Amino acid sequence: VPDLAAALTQEMGAPAALAGGFQMNLGLGHLTTAIEVLENFTFEEQRGATRIVKEPIGVCALITPWNWPLNQIAVKVFPALATGCTMVLKPSEQSPFTGQIFAEIIDEAGVPEGVFNLVQGDGPGVGRALSGHPDVDLVSFTGSTRAGIDIAINAAPGVTRVTQELGGKGPNIILDDADFAENVGKGVGTMMLNSGQTCSAPSRMLVPAERMAEAIEVARAAAEQVTVGDPNGDFVIGPVVSKAQFDKIQNLIRTGIDEGATLVAGGPGRPDGLEVGFYVKPTVFADVKNDMTIAREEIFGPVLTIIGYDSIDHAVEIANDTEYGLSAFVAGADPELARSVARRLRAGSVAINDAFDFCAPFGGFKKSGTGREWGEFGFHDYLEVKAILGYEPQQA
Repeated sequence: VPDLAAALTQEMGAPAALAGGFQMNLGLGHLTTAIEVLENFTFEEQRGATRIVKEPIGVCALITPWNWPLNQIAVKVFPALATGCTMVLKPSEQSPFTGQIFAEIIDEAGVPEGVFNLVQGDGPGVGRALSGHPDVDLVSFTGSTRAGIDIAINAAPGVTRVTQELGGKGPNIILDDADFAENVGKGVGTMMLNSGQTCSAPSRMLVPAERMAEAIEVARAAAEQVTVGDPNGDFVIGPVVSKAQFDKIQNLIRTGIDEGATLVAGGPGRPDGLEVGFYVKPTVFADVKNDMTIAREEIFGPVLTIIGYDSIDHAVEIANDTEYGLSAFVAGADPELARSVARRLRAGSVAINDAFDFCAPFGGFKKSGTGREWGEFGFHDYLEVKAILGYEPQQA
């Protein structure tokens, strides 16, 4: 555990408390969940005279990202193992250490030779070779929508099954009956976690338009509590992963200002006292229109946009007005109202009042991907379904 936590901090800048806490706990949670699912999973069942058999799909290419590396390795490797597949894992070239240590753990655990394989390398080189390889039966990819499209095209000639968990631009609808200060503040904190480098982050906060001023004050105070610094120190967030990521975030922050959004906290440049390193100021924009660039593009940094809505219908319309559909959030005191709003959102998962469940399927609508991971649903893509007709005589 200490080695994995230290690797997470070193390779992608996760603060020590996050690396050794939530990042580690996600990986462990997926392991225990996969074990529990396997104990009760039905690989064969009889339906009338037909036997339904679920068989391992075969060789799986698992391509994982750098932002939550242990989590994404766990949600692919453990279901693949549990369903009897063999696999080649290619972790991101920006977070190779976690994958290397994970491979050592797998070997030490006694997984038979050849079942789990690790290859290091970049996406255009190794990732492309894996996704187009004729001996690969499934490609499971997590990363950007752009790269996901490239992988799907590359896998198409072999009619290789491709599952993808891609980008997101998650709406977080704060209903008028919610504890406003608590939920606006919590929304800011959740957005800033992992320096905002989370595909399922609640990056678009939707609040009643007449309460925008109130939301601004709460959000500003919350953002000011997000400390930034050396990930080995006692700070809430560390640097973003690379110069390319830093530059992208800075450009989008400047675009937000240029397009007329109200800068509530943060802004361009590094935080005071941090002249070296890819540190980004925790940034909040308000009075954002949903057609602005910062409301359309996945920023993948500690940048929150706050958008006003006039009615429940308007909030749902704004929430669904995106090319993504990975995660969404609803906060409210009335359970029936919150549930009715959640049902109308076009997203693979909708969390009511910050609910969390390792067994809930995770994946996206629209350009956020195909297939589902986590829990029982994480097993399905690693299996072929065979129907053996006439397995038993027809009943007279």
